[in-house]
Amino acid sequence: MTGPLTLPAAPLENWLRERYFQAKIDISSSGVHNYTFGELRALDPALLGTAELDRLMFRDGPSLGDERLRAAVAARVRPGPGHVVMTTHGSSEALFLAFTALVSPGDEVVVTMPAYHSLSALATAAGAVLRPWPLRPENDFVPDLADLRAVLGGRTRLVVVNFPHNPSGSCLDPQGRADLLDLVAGSGATLMWDGAFTDLVYDHPPLADPSRDLDRVLSFGTLSKAYGLPGLRVGWCVVPRGLAHELVRIRDYLTLSLSPLTERIATVAVEHADALIAPRLAEARGNRELLLQWVAASEGGIECPVTRGGVTAFPRFNAHPDVTGTCERLLSEHGVLVVPGQVFGYADRMRIGFSCPRAQLEHGLAALTEELGAHAHGRRWGTR
Repeated sequence: MTGPLTLPAAPLENWLRERYFQAKIDISSSGVHNYTFGELRALDPALLGTAELDRLMFRDGPSLGDERLRAAVAARVRPGPGHVVMTTHGSSEALFLAFTALVSPGDEVVVTMPAYHSLSALATAAGAVLRPWPLRPENDFVPDLADLRAVLGGRTRLVVVNFPHNPSGSCLDPQGRADLLDLVAGSGATLMWDGAFTDLVYDHPPLADPSRDLDRVLSFGTLSKAYGLPGLRVGWCVVPRGLAHELVRIRDYLTLSLSPLTERIATVAVEHADALIAPRLAEARGNRELLLQWVAASEGGIECPVTRGGVTAFPRFNAHPDVTGTCERLLSEHGVLVVPGQVFGYADRMRIGFSCPRAQLEHGLAALTEELGAHAHGRRWGTR
């Protein structure tokens, strides 16, 4: 069966759906480890106290989102003057609305690959012809604009990018961002900028929202990754003012608006963003070094690009053409959850998330070392 609403299974979600709740140690996640409501409430003690909770009216919200939350996001993102903020049920809803509004059958859509499934499958479900922009493993997944030029064409409707990149952790630097925007501007295409990991960078300040420098652009953000609040299911998109009404029209058939309760909580998170993000980023920086030390201890058995952004690594296991079985045994025998690289098209790699309490990362990596050694048949673990 084919058609514009036909969506394939999402391999990553299929892997995590049950295993996520079975694991004792999670080193799979692409986001920082989660905050509790109590930790968030400590940032604003009045948040949902008895008096405020009693006053909260469970009415439908504005189609573009709560004004205070939108203002908080705008103050954080600082979009260009021709763009507006729309809050959504995670960035996934925003992506669905955008692809539905912008893509017609036969359009060509360029997407960085490998990619989170929403960035590619939603385009093909809308009838687009997918043109992958490959981030090459032999180049440590570093984006090469020559590869982008090679796939841009007269029918390119959208260029969809994700920097910092999931799962590899590669990132553009500020000059690379400027060069990318110039290239897309010259092509006549619209840029879709997935900025889920914008605040999680190690070598330079977070990249500026592209709407400051480009008119034909939509950008996307979420509380699920850098904020440690995936269960809130709150995200946003920054869209050209003239396109907002079309996204609202489509939303009228889906969710209408967000809950006033979740938007109130999300507002506190965005207004106190640095207090939430800074400690998790500092922790991730230290854990990144621990992970790289673990890779070095394999003496060449494991190859791993240095994560420049985000909180995941995507190592290759040279002696294992398919690590899926290893990932299964890690969970069943050790209670440790990772993501096999086959869900991103690389069976010899794993996605390892390193923004977790350090003791959990140490435990998870030790279990992985043990599992690799147990199945190495007498060889040094991880080697050919």
